Amino acid sequence: MAATLQGKRIAFLAADGVEEVEYVQPREAVENAGATVELVSLKPGSIQSFNHLDKSRTYDVDVTADKADAGGYDALVLPGGVANPDFLRGDPDAVRFVKAFFDAGKPVGVICHGPWTLIEADVVRGRRIASWPSLRTDLTNAGATWVDEECVTDGNLISSRNPDDLPAFCAQITKSFATP
Repeated sequence: MAATLQGKRIAFLAADGVEEVEYVQPREAVENAGATVELVSLKPGSIQSFNHLDKSRTYDVDVTADKADAGGYDALVLPGGVANPDFLRGDPDAVRFVKAFFDAGKPVGVICHGPWTLIEADVVRGRRIASWPSLRTDLTNAGATWVDEECVTDGNLISSRNPDDLPAFCAQITKSFATP
């Protein structure tokens, strides 16, 4: 039986520079399972996604991080892209928002460069996590155990390395987010 996310509200935290496929495919996966999704970002309006280094589509922001309340969501997804998580980790409201999910024990999915924001929130210590290979040293220095695996689940944290891992990542976040 497929996981259902009926009645679940999922936050996607992203900024300009988000890797489009890492935003679109996980969002479609959880929406297709019945979830309501909101895009949380640093400023109102829209964000610019990228396909690697080329501009792609824009996406409308539902709420800004300074106004978002993690208590109103059941789970969080942090897509990658190089610029996106760099902008997020430099924003105290975005970092607070991320940390609140971990403090509450809610599930969080992160892919590619997304863990940079988790490092800033100081929530990776003692965890196994996959990411884009260039984050290995950053994650290790922050106390995590970096692994080169398609999809890793460590407690409430689901992580993957890159867009090639999206089928496994989308299946796992849908399954994990369905668990009460």
